[in-house]
Amino acid sequence: MHRFTITTLGCKVNQYESEALAQKLSDDGQWVILRDKEIADLCIINTCTVTQKASMQSRQAIRQAIRSNPGARIIATGCYAQTEPDEIKKIKGVHHIIGHFEKHKIPDMILAGKENILPSPVLKHKSHHFNSMPSAGLGYRTRPFLKIQDGCNAFCTYCIVPYARGPSRSLPPEQVLDNINKIHQAGYHEVVLTGIHLGNYGKDLGKQNADLLDLLNRIRESCTIDRVRLSSIEPCELTEDIIKCVAQSDSGQTKFCHHFHIPLQSGDDFVLKRMHRPYSRSFFADLVEKIHKLLPDSAVGVDTLIGFPGESDEAFENTYSLIEQLPVSYLHVFPFSARKGTAAYSYPERVNSNVIKERCHKMRTLGKLKKSVFYNKFKGKTLEILIEGKQSNAGGLLKGTTSNYIPVLVKEEDKLKNTITNVMIDEVNDNNQVFGTIS
Repeated sequence: MHRFTITTLGCKVNQYESEALAQKLSDDGQWVILRDKEIADLCIINTCTVTQKASMQSRQAIRQAIRSNPGARIIATGCYAQTEPDEIKKIKGVHHIIGHFEKHKIPDMILAGKENILPSPVLKHKSHHFNSMPSAGLGYRTRPFLKIQDGCNAFCTYCIVPYARGPSRSLPPEQVLDNINKIHQAGYHEVVLTGIHLGNYGKDLGKQNADLLDLLNRIRESCTIDRVRLSSIEPCELTEDIIKCVAQSDSGQTKFCHHFHIPLQSGDDFVLKRMHRPYSRSFFADLVEKIHKLLPDSAVGVDTLIGFPGESDEAFENTYSLIEQLPVSYLHVFPFSARKGTAAYSYPERVNSNVIKERCHKMRTLGKLKKSVFYNKFKGKTLEILIEGKQSNAGGLLKGTTSNYIPVLVKEEDKLKNTITNVMIDEVNDNNQVFGTIS
């Protein structure tokens, strides 16, 4: 029996792909994934390069795998491997660098025999074909991911992802439905639909009625899994029809989670234009208010990118004040990171790093306040949670997640992982930990 590890950095799509690769290797019976400190025969590092820090962490993860697993075969893949293969080549001990075009072939390469894994040049993205991963990535989490879209055509001026992932391409709807049904048949209650540019789903398929809204309607009509959650979706692509579809699903067998994650990046119109973001401050405000009106209990998560070149004090305050006045549930706050190869890499008017740090701290403090207000809104109310397992850092309490993305801690030994139950929200502490009682 051969032993392997997969180290994953970055987004939900990377996590899905790592889990799918691990599942394919494990299913064969020749390989077993390690979850402790044993020495592996094979190490796969699925890298990220969305920021300078992510690239640095990817290099560190590769070096750590080499140090901890003497004699192991080392494979680097993912976004950093795609965009900076020459940098990885400088790390002594890496056997193969495999880009996104061939990532899905890794299990077959390995199962053919370790010695048959051939060095492969990192190919540039030219095809619009969606490379399906070898499985749905089951067995590693209670709420499995399903990648239904890859790549991006937007080319925001700060973003390296289109260069790493290539053009937008979609998994055909029939295969999406089939995968969701397989996940349900395997005993799962929720699936998270993921993509690099999820709202662009279907536009490359060349078919009528093959967009995201049509897919969601087909899921609602033909799938019986309890919950479907959408990952991040761009503001202009989160239409009123999609919001209504989510709201109306409560009457069907499959319910869409009352949870939207929307990248804002900046609340200043000048900065948005410079970022190549196709919406305005007022458009975003109207969208969030529309969600709140149609789904008052919905969680609305927001990404902000702080310190973009030319972001003045006034521009930052425009972002801060917009978030402050909107019914936002939580924030993801990222400092600007110049990525070589993007338009913004050469932009003048760089913001001082200490100023960026101060602005990020202020925005994260606002995010904690927003989360507290949202969580406390449900105190004394009964919500449905999906039990995900025990949290050792919370005294061994069980953790469950609501449809509207509230993590709830409960004390109930009889409830098993991967079960749905009702819980009364009792308390929200100063650290925004939510405690409940199963009813």
